[in-house]
Amino acid sequence: MGYLFLALAIASEVVATTFLKFTSGEGVTFANRWWAYLVVVVGYVASFVLLSVTLSRGVPLGIAYAVWAGVGVVAVTIISWLVFKEFLSWMQIGGIVLVIGGVLLLELGAKH
Repeated sequence: MGYLFLALAIASEVVATTFLKFTSGEGVTFANRWWAYLVVVVGYVASFVLLSVTLSRGVPLGIAYAVWAGVGVVAVTIISWLVFKEFLSWMQIGGIVLVIGGVLLLELGAKH
């Protein structure tokens, strides 16, 4: 059950981080983008609360944080590439593969 909360924590963090893009740029003010700021704040608060619940359900801190951070980085990078048309080099793709591999090794090497 802890991993379900971890997945929800990751999703909340990815949404919050993605919406940071809508809080910046030319002509952006709090008055015309208040909804984006609200999504960012609610997303990050929800993410940390869900991460805390994950830990209380028995998922080790090192594993939970590595998965949360690694999956979040990869997901935001892919979303940035797909949605915002940001450039993704072969070196960055290699980095994504290494992050995924590292998270998998941490998870597979953990005692359950």
